[in-house]
Amino acid sequence: MPKPPIVHATREVHDSSFLRVEQLDLEFSNGECRTYERLKGSGLGAVIIVPMQDDETVLLVREYGAGVGRYELGLPKGRLDRDETVEQGADRELKEEIGFGARKLKILHNLSLSPSYMTHMAHVVLAQDLYPERLEGDEPEELEVVPWKLADLHVLVARDDVTEGRSIAALFMAREYLAGRFQPT
Repeated sequence: MPKPPIVHATREVHDSSFLRVEQLDLEFSNGECRTYERLKGSGLGAVIIVPMQDDETVLLVREYGAGVGRYELGLPKGRLDRDETVEQGADRELKEEIGFGARKLKILHNLSLSPSYMTHMAHVVLAQDLYPERLEGDEPEELEVVPWKLADLHVLVARDDVTEGRSIAALFMAREYLAGRFQPT
């Protein structure tokens, strides 16, 4: 397991290049009024990719999560670039994070992070028929790629280093789609 980065300082940031706070004055159907705050993303959306090495094996990545202060095992993911389709963004992120492209990409669904106070949405993309190709990404260190059998998903979600809800939900969606029990709308 890699050693976590050293935290040299922390500070509050009121304006961020990544997120901003937005207030909404709302009146509900019963006449009740409230002011809500939400985090508004600055990007064009995001992708979370389920890369299938074969019909039974997904490729996970071990990546440092600054929010939880440790390395987490999850799916490759990233923000969409301007003028990029969901499929193009998913393929680019795969090449940057795990060193593979995909000949077959299928959008399964969208996931929110926390719909009560965040606008962020991520497209869940199943990637199949992988081939080796690497692009330089923005990660500060090379990510470890970890193959995992979908049949052992119950073991994966019990691990202490697997806590990201989007990765867990996307893995279950992909497993159910591949088994013919889930059809995207």
